[in-house]
Amino acid sequence: MRWLSDETVAHLRRVAEWPDLGDTKYRVLEELGSGGMGTVYLAEDRVLGRKVALKVVGPGAASPEIAARTLREARIIARLEHPGIVPVHDAGTLPDGRMFYAMKRVDGRRLDELATETPLPERLRVFQRICETVAFAHAHGVLHRDLKPENVMVGSFGEVLVLDWGVAKILELPEEDPPRDGGPATPAATAEGMVLGTLAYMAPEQAEGLADRVGIASDVYALGAILYFLLTLHPPFEGDAALARARGSSGSAPLPANQRTPSTPRPLAAIAAKAMAIDPARRYLSAQDLAADVAKHLDGEPVTAYRESVWEKGARFFGRYRTAILLIAAYILMRSLLLIFYRR
Repeated sequence: MRWLSDETVAHLRRVAEWPDLGDTKYRVLEELGSGGMGTVYLAEDRVLGRKVALKVVGPGAASPEIAARTLREARIIARLEHPGIVPVHDAGTLPDGRMFYAMKRVDGRRLDELATETPLPERLRVFQRICETVAFAHAHGVLHRDLKPENVMVGSFGEVLVLDWGVAKILELPEEDPPRDGGPATPAATAEGMVLGTLAYMAPEQAEGLADRVGIASDVYALGAILYFLLTLHPPFEGDAALARARGSSGSAPLPANQRTPSTPRPLAAIAAKAMAIDPARRYLSAQDLAADVAKHLDGEPVTAYRESVWEKGARFFGRYRTAILLIAAYILMRSLLLIFYRR
């Protein structure tokens, strides 16, 4: 008798846990990852002959409420047709009653993994793309509510994709979204007192479960927290500190000196602080405004979040027009030397 190796047994156990896709056009190839509500598999679309990512509700979460939330997530993504959002191709129900939906397969790396290897200017350009995607969602009445570096994928060809819209909120719909096309009712977006999202990147009003106060400014706060991470390579707050900070008093969230690296420009720290102001009224009005301030910094222009000193204005002016200033200075020096030489 030949015994199977531990690796073979582990592989067979994983394959046995794969969903039964016999009545669908998909064939599972491998597991890509799993989360609280389900698992994402790499699958083959046997009709079109392409590979897709298939999100399937987990066996332990196969309830009508989870199925409705999964369908709701697929519908939200499907309505947001944007280069920064992974398109949904299909949705349905497996023979065992579990919901699934198929989406474009994306090759790339998560932002939290890539950021440590990327220069700051490149990180800021990725951040601008994130803001553009979130601004598009806001313009179409959708809040993400769980923005964080782990939910951003940077593709092999520079694509920047905002993922995981599972706790998104549709602004123009009431808390109870009625069924559409005979489908199950959508569960309440957020009941009062319920906290959805990731605490380290969550706005205070969201952390306190104040559903009626969660809006565009809440996503702006999360974007500011992502910018904070890109500047320091640390989340703004962790563990108990995240909860204590989220429930603090009104004011701004300056970049702590112990986490601000010497190379962090003060204007960028001020931009992050403004976006993360505890009072929503003190934050940027939109994701577009936040991205615009970052663009100004990249272009060597003054930003709205930071008041420069005279010396900083001079240094910024010199940095922006360094080549022209040096050429003019060299020209003046040469003319001066020539005048001195000929006078002799």
